[in-house]
Amino acid sequence: MIAHLKGLLSATGADHAVIDVGGVGYLVGMSTRSLAALGAVGEAVMVHTEMLVAEDFIRLVGFGDETERDWFRLLTGVQGVGARVALAILSVLDPTELHRAIAAQDKAMVARANGVGPKLAERIVRELKDKAGLIATSPLAIGGAAGGAGPAASGLQADALAALASLGFRPGEASAAVGAALDELGAAPSLDALVRLALRKAAK
Repeated sequence: MIAHLKGLLSATGADHAVIDVGGVGYLVGMSTRSLAALGAVGEAVMVHTEMLVAEDFIRLVGFGDETERDWFRLLTGVQGVGARVALAILSVLDPTELHRAIAAQDKAMVARANGVGPKLAERIVRELKDKAGLIATSPLAIGGAAGGAGPAASGLQADALAALASLGFRPGEASAAVGAALDELGAAPSLDALVRLALRKAAK
């Protein structure tokens, strides 16, 4: 089992990345969200992975964090959801949004993904309703870095984390900076204010 890859980003495609680890290029299927957060070709990257093994293929799937990987595992446990469909769902919904959709039994939100029809979307939200609570909705959900910000802040957290990741900050740095910014700003800050303060925190 390959749990993660750490190396240089060699190339990216519409649905995959190639990561050079010690001179060996690993082709890793990924959601478009995780691909966008990887950074530029030639930069050092680390992705969490899931290795899929069948009679006629071995495939690696990569994720920006362990939460996304956990959601992939849950999604592929639903009948009719293979790796391609699970990645399509994770491409249009981040883990926080997916958690909200399932909690609200919002099959229309899940059906936004390519390859997911109304019947499959209904099956996904129904079967995962009791399992979704086992997964933290964001890196800040563990340890209470955001204090009592509550569910309304979780989407802001995810968006702010994505913004910092796109600027090259590592997940740990981004999580600490966003948590500190939320503590200072209090309840219901704007995304712009949150990202600006988090950037100042991260730069210190």
